[in-house]
Amino acid sequence: MIEAELKARVHDPEAVMRRLEDRAPARAEVYRDTYYDRPDGSLDKADQELRVRTVHGADATRTVLTFKDAAVDEMSGSKPEYETAVADAEAAHAIVRGLGHVPVIAFEKRCRNYDFEARGRRMLATLVRVPEIDGTFLELETLAAEDEVAAAVDDIRAVLGELGIGAQDLTRETYTGAVAAQRVCPRT
Repeated sequence: MIEAELKARVHDPEAVMRRLEDRAPARAEVYRDTYYDRPDGSLDKADQELRVRTVHGADATRTVLTFKDAAVDEMSGSKPEYETAVADAEAAHAIVRGLGHVPVIAFEKRCRNYDFEARGRRMLATLVRVPEIDGTFLELETLAAEDEVAAAVDDIRAVLGELGIGAQDLTRETYTGAVAAQRVCPRT
């Protein structure tokens, strides 16, 4: 399956949050993400990602190992995603490192997640703040077969419009890139 997703900068987070809360209850979580690559950077060069994410929620902590393959839709950046839960975060990191991968960047995301159905699809909306980056972002995603990614992205775009997010707000900026840039040239 492909994770069809669009990401936007949010200019009025409170208004978007109200619209989302009309659709579903919020789930506040903190993600601690570590991205890995091969020493030669070949995953990044191939537009692939390998991540260990530990999610701290109100009731539980869980860790997932994720591999994202190269984008199948250039406009949205939607990618095939393979994810599995792991029982032990430290073991997951040790396995990935033991296979020769090196940590490239690690950072925290503060998220409010909303699961709901729209346009006949299960969707996940995530309001995101990354302490090292200015602003609030909204990620809206759904799973789709490769031959229906374009239709899924159209559905996502329509739901974003209902949430007050326009085409001018969309971004392909990555958190990893923005955090890395911030660490090289910190805000003054």
